[in-house]
Amino acid sequence: MEWVRVRTVLNWVNLSTPAGLALARAGRCRPRRYDGGLWVAEGWRAPLPKAGAFTVGSVVVLRPHLCPPEAHPGLMGHEAAHASQYAVCGPLFLPLYFAAAGWSWLRTGDAASQNLFERRAGLVRGGYREAPPLPLRARASGLLRAGTRAAARAIPSRRTAL
Repeated sequence: MEWVRVRTVLNWVNLSTPAGLALARAGRCRPRRYDGGLWVAEGWRAPLPKAGAFTVGSVVVLRPHLCPPEAHPGLMGHEAAHASQYAVCGPLFLPLYFAAAGWSWLRTGDAASQNLFERRAGLVRGGYREAPPLPLRARASGLLRAGTRAAARAIPSRRTAL
């Protein structure tokens, strides 16, 4: 079996493609078959996720400005790579993806730039820019300062009106 067929079967078996089709329909998109064993659902208008395109299983969901998908072969290649990642990771894909996004945000202030899944799918093809990693010490101290300011705002003043 070639990889596209294996990926398609795995994404049906791990239920990510049925979940992607259900999500697309709930978002008032009409899924249709696309090249390479993918489905494409055009017209996503919900506020989240903010991305122009996202993939669930073998279903690529597109916002209206990216339709038709045939006009964006690089992006579709990027999303096909995410479909392959779903096939390999199964139901663990989303928790692993969000952990990688958190790591990337900690390292760069950007959720995609150092995200292993986005890097393996091709940052540029996905429309992302690469932000340079910040030294961990500088990033940690910046987060601590921001956290200290936020905590100070959250603590009620000890002054009371008499």
